[in-house]
Amino acid sequence: MGEWQPLAGPSRQVALEILLDGPLSRAELSRRVGLSPGSLTRLTKPMVESGLLVEVEGGPTDARVGRPSQPLDLDANAHHFVGIKLTGDSAIGVLTTLRADVLASVERPIPDPTPSAVADLVLDITDELAVQVPNGTAITGLGVSLGGRVANRSEVRWAPYLNWVDVPFGEILAAHTGVPIVVANDFTSLTEATHWFGAGRNSDRFVLLTIGAGVGYGLVVHNRIVDSPDITLGLVGHHPLIHDGPLCDRGHHGCAVSLLTVGAVTSQVAAALGRPVGYEEALDLAAKGDPAAREVIGRAGRAFGKLIAAAANFTTPELVVLGGEGVRLAEVAHDELLAGLHADRHPSAAELPMVLQPADFGEWARGAAVVAIQTFVLGIE
Repeated sequence: MGEWQPLAGPSRQVALEILLDGPLSRAELSRRVGLSPGSLTRLTKPMVESGLLVEVEGGPTDARVGRPSQPLDLDANAHHFVGIKLTGDSAIGVLTTLRADVLASVERPIPDPTPSAVADLVLDITDELAVQVPNGTAITGLGVSLGGRVANRSEVRWAPYLNWVDVPFGEILAAHTGVPIVVANDFTSLTEATHWFGAGRNSDRFVLLTIGAGVGYGLVVHNRIVDSPDITLGLVGHHPLIHDGPLCDRGHHGCAVSLLTVGAVTSQVAAALGRPVGYEEALDLAAKGDPAAREVIGRAGRAFGKLIAAAANFTTPELVVLGGEGVRLAEVAHDELLAGLHADRHPSAAELPMVLQPADFGEWARGAAVVAIQTFVLGIE
């Protein structure tokens, strides 16, 4: 597998501060990393000379020399990354800068879910995106995310949507490319992208809840993701929400997956209408006031609000981020969501700031790129 060559020590801390919060003045950097101005200058000089850091105009006047200071920023185009999200039937890829800004994207079907065939597809997508890197430079890293359990950032222990068990996917990819590779759980990747470059970047504590094929829950506390192998099990999906709700496949009445997943919503609306219906059509019908669709979507909205309340009551976050391909439910059933939320919150509890992520798989692919960016900046720990 290709070699990651991250920065180390104070250089890494300087780069990380600027990556997440730059541009920053040298005085502010000195304060953050605990270095004297002279030591900071010696440390950053080779980073500026290499092009990783750049001096920008617009800082306050430096009283020592009587001229405007030049804050340091990071050249986001100094490195580029590819992130690829694998679902059960498609692969979505994005090309990003070092700050996870998406420059290009592509989506391809997965006709053959065997590991070798998916690896070929991933490498084809990587090549297709790599040629779009500005100035023709090579990509720095590749991140691949999927639903399931991943060990050692390389080995897929279990991926139910692809029906994989104990697949050394990182090694399979590395046998055909020199690009450094990291393989990660898709939800952990999305949470990290929200943490570093998304709505949660300035929050000490935030919750991420997603609805789509499943129901996902992520938590960042004291600026660190709360990680566990059990995250891959989707445990929050069976949290009880409505005691007389529909049954899930495990026999639970009214748990999150029985009410909030795309499959649950479409099957319930279809049963009410007596015909097949797609998810967006179900939401459109509810938005237009169709009684049958409105009843199903309204109940799901109340359930979503109750799930948000449970997460907030247990973790007291500063922010709740809602995402996943089914998140438009929060807009169509906005009033019902708030009713469910407030029913399970104390009247004196603080209002919860809530932010919706885009409802597309591009965000998940960006998450895969962010895990590669983190590996490059921080190293594999």
